[in-house]
Amino acid sequence: MAFMEKPPAGKVLLDDTVPLTAQIEASQSLHSHTISTLSLPLPPKKLIGNMEREFIAERQKGLQAYLDVITTHHILSNCELVKKFLDPNSYSVNYTEIALQHVSMFFRSEPKWEVVEPLKDIGWRIRKKYFLMKMKNQPKERLMLSWADLGPDKYLSDKDLQYAVKLLSSCSHPYIYKITFATANESSALVIRPFSEKGTLKDLIYKAKPKDPFLKKYCNPKKIQGLELQQIKTYGRQILEVLKFLHEKGFPYGHLHSANVMLDGDTCKLLDLENSLLGLPSFYRSYFSQFRKINTLEGVDVHCFGHLLYEMTYGRPPDTIPVDSFPPAPSVFVVSVLESILTCEAMKNGMPTVSRLLQMPLFSDVLLTNSEKPQFKIPTKLKEALKTSKECIEKRLTEEQKLIHQHRRLTRAQSHHGSEEEKKKRKILARKKSKRSAYESGEEHSAKYSNSNNSAGSGASSPLTSPSSPTPPSTAGASLIPPAPPPPPLPPAAPPLSTEVPTQPSPQPDISASRGALLSSIQNFQKGTLKKTQTCDYSAPRIS
Repeated sequence: MAFMEKPPAGKVLLDDTVPLTAQIEASQSLHSHTISTLSLPLPPKKLIGNMEREFIAERQKGLQAYLDVITTHHILSNCELVKKFLDPNSYSVNYTEIALQHVSMFFRSEPKWEVVEPLKDIGWRIRKKYFLMKMKNQPKERLMLSWADLGPDKYLSDKDLQYAVKLLSSCSHPYIYKITFATANESSALVIRPFSEKGTLKDLIYKAKPKDPFLKKYCNPKKIQGLELQQIKTYGRQILEVLKFLHEKGFPYGHLHSANVMLDGDTCKLLDLENSLLGLPSFYRSYFSQFRKINTLEGVDVHCFGHLLYEMTYGRPPDTIPVDSFPPAPSVFVVSVLESILTCEAMKNGMPTVSRLLQMPLFSDVLLTNSEKPQFKIPTKLKEALKTSKECIEKRLTEEQKLIHQHRRLTRAQSHHGSEEEKKKRKILARKKSKRSAYESGEEHSAKYSNSNNSAGSGASSPLTSPSSPTPPSTAGASLIPPAPPPPPLPPAAPPLSTEVPTQPSPQPDISASRGALLSSIQNFQKGTLKKTQTCDYSAPRIS
């Protein structure tokens, strides 16, 4: 079976840079032992009283805190063991065996190559494996073979992908590491390069051996020390020059970090140009996907350059992104470049261009002595395909940034809504609303009685007379001719109510009508209508 044939193994295009989180919800007792599903170093144990509820709760908190540290650590969170522990269904495949199958198929069609040894876990990618190689006719020359599965950003057609990968071996640039052989099929790619005993720029910074596993080399360095100022200036200028070259060619990159920069004497050379063609996610994707202004591959390259420059300057990656303040640097010009890329203001305003960085004082006075002429001819048809692929990669990034932004806003709102201060505010507001509702309902009830009284009074008297103010009594001849008594309060007042408000579902009860009539009678009471009486006082004592 030739390498270019479709392999039998199926695959799922996952973005391995997406951070995974875990929450310890409970523990269980099994055979008199309390266990928790966490195969990592545990918090301090207790010999006596280890089944007490308080101790179990405290131990669970310790496990959760330790797990949170691992899932937020940039290197550990991308480790295959951590991914398999947190998401065993998505990471159950043995990619080392799959890589060996593909490499074996490749050697059947290309018998001039021979495997010396596997380079186990020297990279950070789960779906990318490395082997030390040699040619049978040149047994002393060492080469490195890398096999990689396709990623979620693979948008080239299979035909364009195979052509573009093969074209990489024709690329010639003083700051691009030479590719000896490259090929691809419908699900993976294979690339062969010369092996460098000096290692990468990251190996130089961390003083590591190239063949050691990635975690051992970079996760917990014994000594932290940055590079000298002249090295920072020279390496930075060389990297910016090759980024500018790729941007002008319309070739998407997006995978700059110190482990992707090979050292050849005093020259930096870029590695892994095939990554963007294969659709692999960037090493720093979990960082720049948080900021919506970094939405192009050119902007991604500049952001990644900021990480690399920080690492060259201080000998370690930044603790957090964005960076609020920078430690003392060998030059103020270094800090100036870092501030233009890694600060909160830079994240809000967008990344500077590569051309702008080249004009800054840190790099503008660097003299480049290499006279090799760059050559990388890309056919017009492939350029259009690369342009479309680049746009699709940027679109997926923009959509992911939008989802992250929405999730962050929702989380903030939920956190604010659940705070103690907000709960107190809601309780006070609820009390005020309850009081206001009770007051409004009381007013409405009074208004209903007032309306019924008004209707009852206006039905028997002149419409111009207010029922709330009684008619003053007449003073002329009041003692001789009393005025006529007022008519009794009318039951006829009810019909106008029913005609004026036809929409009421049920008539007023009788008790309300009689009460309204009584109130109307009291209000229309006139003193002049009373007859004078003579009072016989029998309270005085009678003496017989």
